[in-house]
Amino acid sequence: MRIDEFAKNLPFDAVDDVAIFMRNDPMFYRKSFFPAVMNMKDRYDAGKSCDANDCLGDCCDKGMKTYCKKYNLGSLENVFKTQDKNLLIQKIFGEEMKMIKDGAY
Repeated sequence: MRIDEFAKNLPFDAVDDVAIFMRNDPMFYRKSFFPAVMNMKDRYDAGKSCDANDCLGDCCDKGMKTYCKKYNLGSLENVFKTQDKNLLIQKIFGEEMKMIKDGAY
């Protein structure tokens, strides 16, 4: 079985796994994830609207691509379904916005 055939039937939730990767990979966290979350915090603190897609869309795109590249999974289409990006954005937005509101950042 080739890796791209295996990747279509991953034995785990790819959205959860990429979210964990985005938080735990030191380079990705420092260069992409943390700045996106701080942008959310700045908008929240300023009383501006904080749209999930505006705040995290680019970060999640980059996270999914970096994840696939780092683990040699091939293209995004081999690993993620079309709705997975939106699920990832909503998952991270919900978790991080709760932490922002609770004062963790």
